[in-house]
Amino acid sequence: MWYVIYAQDCPDSLAARLAARPAHVDRLKSLLEQGRLLLAGPRPAIDAEDPGPAGFAGSLVVAQFDSLDDARQWADEDPYVASGVYESVEVTPFKRVMPL
Repeated sequence: MWYVIYAQDCPDSLAARLAARPAHVDRLKSLLEQGRLLLAGPRPAIDAEDPGPAGFAGSLVVAQFDSLDDARQWADEDPYVASGVYESVEVTPFKRVMPL
């Protein structure tokens, strides 16, 4: 099943985000290679493709896991969690309708 991982960044977490980004992206690449990643990306803190020093408000990942518990475990092990980037992470089931 598909799951949404919706994360909210801590204030002033841009430096920690940039430091942890390579490990975070490696985990996403692994999901992509397994055909389990629908989309992933940061949510800019301002209305701009490159928010510069404003940084990011959080992240969004939509990926397939065997269960909600597996999705939560994957999210809990994210390098952004370990490095203090995320203030909160919500994981919910997602019913993919489009694209097919």
